[in-house]
Amino acid sequence: MTSTEPGDTGPRPRPRRPYHHGDLRRAVLGAALDAIATDGPSALSLRDLARRAGVSHAAPAHHFKDRTGLLTAIAAEGFGLLATAIGESADLKDAGARYVRFAREHPAHFQVMFTPELLRADDLELTTARALAGAALREAVSAVAPENRGSDPRLAGIAAWSLAHGFATLLLGHNLDEPVGDRDPEEVFRALAAMLFRSA
Repeated sequence: MTSTEPGDTGPRPRPRRPYHHGDLRRAVLGAALDAIATDGPSALSLRDLARRAGVSHAAPAHHFKDRTGLLTAIAAEGFGLLATAIGESADLKDAGARYVRFAREHPAHFQVMFTPELLRADDLELTTARALAGAALREAVSAVAPENRGSDPRLAGIAAWSLAHGFATLLLGHNLDEPVGDRDPEEVFRALAAMLFRSA
């Protein structure tokens, strides 16, 4: 394109404006999360994400290299958010309720986080965030007296995780719509946790 001004002898090239998107990485992640929530991770493509985010076709690859890198970044972010949520819990029941709340508020993250075949297993950001989430859960379990959780804290941790994760997964799949009804799912989970951990 060209422009002229009074006194110009002819057209001259118009200076190209620098491309600016703000936080391009965040825009691509947001578009990916929307796509996963709608169609699942298997339908995800970098080209479609570029279109959704309104960026160039090369932008997602520039930040994430490939589809696996993008999904790994989503999982790492999810584990980081989960670690923070559990770390702020008052007790084990609260930790589990926060786990359920996280799954409800971040269903796309939740779906990707626990599908290891989609992820780059040795990614440092992912392994660090996953370790932090695991440590937060173990801390919540260790706060329960042994007489109320059993003598093996590792097995107690597996039990607590299984209960929270299983409940959240069934809830997201609408398998608990009828039994939970109009009750608060987090309160229903707390009641279940009290059955398993007497003083959780």
